[in-house]
Amino acid sequence: MEELDTTQRFCLKHLGQFTNICFFLKANFHWHDSRIAMDPEGSRIQDDPDVKVMMAGSTLRKVKSRSWKKQRHFRLLEDGLTIWYKSRWAGKCHSTFSVSELETVREGHQSEVLLSIAEEFPADLCFTLVFHGRQGNLDLVAESPEEARAWIQGVRKLIHKAQTMDEKERLDQWVWDWFQKADKNKDGKMNFKEVRKLLKMMNVDMNEEHAFYLFTMADKSESGSLEIEEFVHFYKILTQRDEVWKVFQDYSGDGERLMLEELENFLRIEQHEGEQIAQHAQELIDRYEPSETAKKQSAMSLDGFQKYLCSQEGSIFKPEHRGLYQDMSQPLSHYFISSSHNTYLLENQLRGQSSLEAYIQALKRGCRCVEVDSWDGSDGEPVVYHGHTLTSKILFRDIISTLKEYAFKASDFPVILSLENHCGVEQQTVMAQHLSQILGDTLLTTLLDGQIPQQLPSPQELKGKILLKAKKIGGLENCLDETLTDEVSDEEEMANGDAESPSAEDPPAEGLNNKKSKSKLSRELSDLVLYCKSVHFHGFEYSRVHSKCYEMSSFSESKAKRLAKEAGGDFVQYNTRQLSRIYPSGLRTDSSNYNPQDMWIVGCQIVALNFQTAGLEMDLNDGLFRQNGSCGYVLKPDFMRDGNTQFSPEKPEERQGHRPLRLSIQVLSGQQLPKVNQKEGSIVDPLVRVEIYGVPQDQAKEETSHINNNGFNPVWNETLNFVIHTPELALVRFVVEDYDKASRNDFIGQFTLPFTCIQAGYRHIHLLSKDGTAIPPSSVFVNISISELT
Repeated sequence: MEELDTTQRFCLKHLGQFTNICFFLKANFHWHDSRIAMDPEGSRIQDDPDVKVMMAGSTLRKVKSRSWKKQRHFRLLEDGLTIWYKSRWAGKCHSTFSVSELETVREGHQSEVLLSIAEEFPADLCFTLVFHGRQGNLDLVAESPEEARAWIQGVRKLIHKAQTMDEKERLDQWVWDWFQKADKNKDGKMNFKEVRKLLKMMNVDMNEEHAFYLFTMADKSESGSLEIEEFVHFYKILTQRDEVWKVFQDYSGDGERLMLEELENFLRIEQHEGEQIAQHAQELIDRYEPSETAKKQSAMSLDGFQKYLCSQEGSIFKPEHRGLYQDMSQPLSHYFISSSHNTYLLENQLRGQSSLEAYIQALKRGCRCVEVDSWDGSDGEPVVYHGHTLTSKILFRDIISTLKEYAFKASDFPVILSLENHCGVEQQTVMAQHLSQILGDTLLTTLLDGQIPQQLPSPQELKGKILLKAKKIGGLENCLDETLTDEVSDEEEMANGDAESPSAEDPPAEGLNNKKSKSKLSRELSDLVLYCKSVHFHGFEYSRVHSKCYEMSSFSESKAKRLAKEAGGDFVQYNTRQLSRIYPSGLRTDSSNYNPQDMWIVGCQIVALNFQTAGLEMDLNDGLFRQNGSCGYVLKPDFMRDGNTQFSPEKPEERQGHRPLRLSIQVLSGQQLPKVNQKEGSIVDPLVRVEIYGVPQDQAKEETSHINNNGFNPVWNETLNFVIHTPELALVRFVVEDYDKASRNDFIGQFTLPFTCIQAGYRHIHLLSKDGTAIPPSSVFVNISISELT
């Protein structure tokens, strides 16, 4: 008894964060499903003949260009998830990447690099590993067709396995990965010295006494080392979460499980659920409860409860808003449209590489408006690059072929091809031929019902179609008039933002009677323009009286900002009828971005960003378009679709039905935050900042204090409060940073979503990297309350 009291005193004195450890041991989660013992799927995949070839290893050529082709030894490690490679001359140096970082495998010459060496290496030796996010592809050449086939099929099977893992399997994999990292001498055991190093790797700062206590608790065999089963036990003690346990205790009658009625109470009171709670509670038990005994009793254990809270259903994002849920039958002008600027660039605007891969990446992200800058090529074939710069050139026809293949892989809804045309008439006609011949029926070439539209067609009506946005000879009303001249005014040249140089970014508004220069336009190209005719903007009043719904203008970011500030209400009205495209300043030679929210709050639909540049602006873009099936179209709020709207973002309180809301976010804890500085012994000091982006009145930022030396399980328990005047337009960004008193804080992770997609209650925010890719199992646990402002 004395020994037990000593242990209890030790817990109280040294292990504040493990106050409920005794309960945890009593509850005993029976988690004996380490990857080795209990993952039959994992053992089967490693018995697969293709995977066996990968594990045995292969010498593959890594290709970066026509002149850079070097042999590397590649193999799949024993975990079945990590691909390792090195050159034979690199000594101990090697590189690794996880299968979970891969999106797909392309066979044959399906990259610009492999196409360039097609004569040297046949297609059946070549394949491309495509990564998530903005990471470059890995182009590889095998020594035999059989070896290429084994790697292609093996990687595909591993990707499928990684993508179909449930939360539990992912966690098992994560635990196994840590065991592998900690087991330095590869004896299948982990001694205390290895545990100390592991804790540092896991972002945990714990003194030796604490660490040894946990170690001895897990070392059931008293052998002085942990085998995999004991390591799982160690991990469970380490990740035991007091804040989840306390919530569980509040609703559990016996402290060990939630009966169905108790779970219903939790869902009603804390998670703010309404209809069909009993049915949902039973579904959660069926889905997340690991114990068959508890399931039979319609009960949920703490383990099941934590699994639910960590799942997508327990995340901050409303599950019903992830899929396609909006009305897609309204005019195009009623939607925000995910849009890319200078889509062909992978880097900066002056010397960057132009690449077909940039179009593929943008389209995969759900982009629905891509841009092409076309110029006369030397051999009669139009080329695409950023004119008058040192950016590389690609063929117009290759871009159209890429568009044909990838336009509708992420979304069925229409793609707008924004053409910035610098070609002479002859090569304009070549472009028209390429568009018609390569795209075929995918290119919209006739009016939907043969009628002159009074309003733009809907995304639903245009499903699977590509629309050309460019200048046009005359209008739809007189498109059959052969007497029309093939000249268009250079005023319309400005419509596509052709003059993006710093000196001409915002030309002075020209009077309608000014003398205008003319440029020639190919009738074949002109005839392909239907619902997106580029015109010069002459002012809101002129547009109200004279403009057609199919006419659209482009605005530089500075001009759009000025119009939004001076006449925000007029801009909102204008955007109910017509499309407007905003593009970054020509001064942004580094491919940086402006804040798209400044344009969305006045209803601008095509807010074009440099997709290749990660950061706040692309986080906001990804956040807005994460909803509605990530289809690239988001329906604007009703007060931005009414042609008679009086809404102005500067005065949101004057809108009829104005109803501000209070947003209260209790930031509870963080889980397994990634290390920022990889130096040994470096541990993060995390803080959480919540940022609101919306109408000017709603712009706000609040942050927690920082926690010293704990990225593994920091606890803040701090509340941040906001008032949101126009919730329909607000975006909420959660940012986790590593505090640094001497310099700028380092970015750890973020997640951005529309205010209207937030689920109230106890929720996990699953963090994303700077590149927008998932970094499981990193998360922040919050309790969110939304109420009317009284």
